[in-house]
Amino acid sequence: MSNISIGIIGLGKMGAGLAQQAAEKDFPVVGLDLKPRPDLETENLTVVTDMAALVAALPAPRRIFLYIPAGPAVDGLIDQLTPHLAAGDTIVDGGNSYWGDSIRRAARLQAKGLYFVDCGTSGGPSGARHGACYMVGGAPEAVEPLRDFFVATAVANGFLHTGPAGTGHYVKLVHNGIEFGMLQAIGEGMGMLSHFRDKLDISAILGLWGNGSVVRSWLIELMKQQYDAQGGFNAPSYIEDTGEVNWLVADALRMEVPMPVITQSVIQLFTSRDADPTWAKAIAMMRHGFGGHPFGEDQGIQHERKFGRVGEYPAEGNA
Repeated sequence: MSNISIGIIGLGKMGAGLAQQAAEKDFPVVGLDLKPRPDLETENLTVVTDMAALVAALPAPRRIFLYIPAGPAVDGLIDQLTPHLAAGDTIVDGGNSYWGDSIRRAARLQAKGLYFVDCGTSGGPSGARHGACYMVGGAPEAVEPLRDFFVATAVANGFLHTGPAGTGHYVKLVHNGIEFGMLQAIGEGMGMLSHFRDKLDISAILGLWGNGSVVRSWLIELMKQQYDAQGGFNAPSYIEDTGEVNWLVADALRMEVPMPVITQSVIQLFTSRDADPTWAKAIAMMRHGFGGHPFGEDQGIQHERKFGRVGEYPAEGNA
């Protein structure tokens, strides 16, 4: 196995974890952070505080990973980095950039004799630290020299060269959309369990489902861990996301690909953040206007909603 040297710009949760894991597996790593990081430095891991020092510390051809938030910051960093690089060097974007941006960046760098690799990285901070899942797009001549590195720092069978530039981030984007749909389905299931007429041992049920059931998964394991840690569903409903799945919904509309579950999961996430919902007020105002429905709770109407139907849906041919 060829233990090539790598650079990592962005020593946050993902970048620092990957740097530490790679160094432990005998890959020489040079990290770039705005401040000294003696807590990270080891025999195989050096931290510098300026770009020229990073590039100077890496043998040619250089392979430099970016683990920073998606957006204009990536282009800005590439613009700062490229004057220090030479033909044949490779920039690897390990963040959640939009796949179209990755295609454009690859073309821009190719014109300068540089390679661009888009590396969708799944598994979160623990994956970066102990074994990630990589979806990697880029030219074979850029990806193949990094294969040993990806295989060594991935979980078993956790590396795939998905195709040309853009495919890595596209596959990761679809992955994140599926994740949204799965989160929504599990969340709805938790709602049904918690509203049963008898009290159910939800922790035990989640533990059971994690062992041999059709829905067993890391998300089910995490749901149990969090349920136990929070003592039930004692957490805010508001949670931030970085918006990548919004791009996937827009892509589905552009491609005219039906994607109702993932789309609805994004809408439900928006709904969970809406502490003062104008849409609900508007509906209440219209119902009050056309039907005289009272604002707020009304015990009489609640009774009608529950008991207005006497029997069940009639079978065919029955009165």
